[in-house]
Amino acid sequence: MSFERRPASVLLLSLVVITPLWGCGSGDGGAGGGSVSEETDAPARLLVVNKSSNTLSIVNPGTRSEVAAVEVGYAPHEVAVSRDGRFAYVTDYGVGSRPGNTVSVVDLTRRERVRAIDLWQNPRPHGIDVAPDGTLWVTTEGSGRVLQVDPESGRILQGVQTEQRTTHMVVVAPELDRVATANIGSGTVTIVDTEEARVISHVPTGAGAEGIDLLPDGRHALVTNRDAGTLTEVDLRRGRVTRSLAVGEVPIRVRAWGAGRRALVSDAGGNEIADIDLEAWRVERRLEVGAVPVGILVTPDERWAYVANTRDDRVTVVDLAAWSVAGEVVAGDEPDGMAWVR
Repeated sequence: MSFERRPASVLLLSLVVITPLWGCGSGDGGAGGGSVSEETDAPARLLVVNKSSNTLSIVNPGTRSEVAAVEVGYAPHEVAVSRDGRFAYVTDYGVGSRPGNTVSVVDLTRRERVRAIDLWQNPRPHGIDVAPDGTLWVTTEGSGRVLQVDPESGRILQGVQTEQRTTHMVVVAPELDRVATANIGSGTVTIVDTEEARVISHVPTGAGAEGIDLLPDGRHALVTNRDAGTLTEVDLRRGRVTRSLAVGEVPIRVRAWGAGRRALVSDAGGNEIADIDLEAWRVERRLEVGAVPVGILVTPDERWAYVANTRDDRVTVVDLAAWSVAGEVVAGDEPDGMAWVR
């Protein structure tokens, strides 16, 4: 397979379709109806996407309890939060027989889905990240694109064809004017110039390149390669791999922490997370969590980590200082993507 630099197919759109959904998920019922308790006055909130419940859980991290469950689109996968913390954006991925093509917009104050952004001929939206200007970058596996979307108007501002298989997750690197996608089927990271709307390069990282996270230096990204069992560091400026490390059976997600000196990796095959010393470039310790851990979130104070165990329908709470399981959160069915709201 060739990974030479080549022009990308670019889709520039000015179409606007926002479907208002006032009142969805705000009933007095149970988890699927947006039930609310007084605990939502907590200073921070954990958001958990539940793939099989079609909901976004709003969790009080102090009590580790769900205080609201908001109905979103069918089979959602990932979530990101607006710069002001008012809205959550959920990718409605769908399933094989029923592919999705929307991003649900959830008002976190009203605790309801207020609209759906139609992505048109771009089914299976998955990865999502918010740029400093507030626009969204979304991968769409069904069309093989990464889209820039204005969440207020619903306009697709640009769409870049990655020409790779299963374009899955995305990170924004604003200092470089680039975004990077992890492409599972191609085992690559695609680096896109956001100013010129073109592919700069495809970087081979390892079989099953799935998870990706940007390091605090704004220049390097960490990539988990689930089929290769490795973690790879990519220089996004130069477009090359700088190093690679065997980390587990099926590494899925990665989150940098410790001011960029460490990283957590979820191992869906080993039912554990691994803590990587990035300076020494070695696995320092492992911790058993639940069945099939996928999503990882580290709190801004780096005291806690949350690990979504999709097979257990539980989110494990990890005390990072003690390196021990401190408790769990029961959200919905098949928890996956997570986000933090301050």
